[in-house]
Amino acid sequence: MSTFWILNYVLVLACAVVFSGIIIPKILLISFRKKLFDVPDARKIHHSSVPRLGGIAFKPVILFSLCLALGIDIITGNSWQLQEIYVGTLIPEILFLYCAVLTLYLVGIADDLIGVKYRAKFVVQIISAVMLICGGVWINNLGGILGLHEIPPYIGYPLTVLMVVFISNAINLIDGIDGLASGLSSVAIFIYGSAFIVHHQYLHAMIAFATWGVLIPFFYYNVFGNAEKEKKIFMGDTGSLTIGMLLSYLSIKLIASGTYPDSEASEVTVTAFAPLIIPCFDVVRVFIHRLKKKQNPFMPDKSHIHHKLLDIGMQQRPAMISIVTISAIFSVLNILFSRYININILLIADILIWTLMNMWLTRKIHSRNIDF
Repeated sequence: MSTFWILNYVLVLACAVVFSGIIIPKILLISFRKKLFDVPDARKIHHSSVPRLGGIAFKPVILFSLCLALGIDIITGNSWQLQEIYVGTLIPEILFLYCAVLTLYLVGIADDLIGVKYRAKFVVQIISAVMLICGGVWINNLGGILGLHEIPPYIGYPLTVLMVVFISNAINLIDGIDGLASGLSSVAIFIYGSAFIVHHQYLHAMIAFATWGVLIPFFYYNVFGNAEKEKKIFMGDTGSLTIGMLLSYLSIKLIASGTYPDSEASEVTVTAFAPLIIPCFDVVRVFIHRLKKKQNPFMPDKSHIHHKLLDIGMQQRPAMISIVTISAIFSVLNILFSRYININILLIADILIWTLMNMWLTRKIHSRNIDF
């Protein structure tokens, strides 16, 4: 990897951190002046009125950081280093990605300000997924899951739509305590950025690091900010939908970026999905849990993994740190073991560990006489 690309990563990361750090306090100021709050209720953890418009900073800051870095490259005579941008279908891919993110970003703003029904959000998520497919990004290789490797478009297209909707909602639903969604997303994005560097997909690594950069200041204000001093903010649906789409894109792009040998394809597939194990597995568990109780599976409740940790007596911050740490460990171990263990065995082991962990938490809750 050349010094040129290292400087680009540092530049987009630094720009995203700086400009996000400048914009988020301004969003806080406007939110308090206009009284745009996430008001506490029986389902929510927080007890003070907190602005939930932090996600408004995400898309413009990421785009600005990328454009600034690429613009500097061009005016300094390094445009020849950017040849991959002009090769094949990368331009339409990036344009359709922009449209997909913008669509969810706008719906997220509407939801945070006036509310949007979940059915409407599902429709928009499907449309955004179709946009990615139009740009040429779709799941074309399962890396050996169920013995399948390369798959045809008539399977890959609907699977891509399903994955985009699934991942986007997983990030949205896991955003229940301070720092959890941004912490889990940061782990995933860092892994994706590193994987893209290894596979010489430098532009996609820049997208990953720009996204990571915007999450760092938000994490600070979300976790360490004081609501009474008007320094605390949530990402809201604007942020979770934006990050969810970018994570969907980066994960699908990683496994769909080329034709790998079967052994390497398995490693890449594990790298793409391992960082999303906790939010995705949690969505499946909660969905099944609600169906068993004959509840609407799409309506919010307090049965997520972070609620379980709170119910056994943990405070928000230790619960968040525990979940993010477990996610990082899960990811690293899966990626390392994927070189030696069949991907299907890994998947079964992950499901088993997740199930046993939840059973242990449920027993712990029952022992505290909490009706979960």
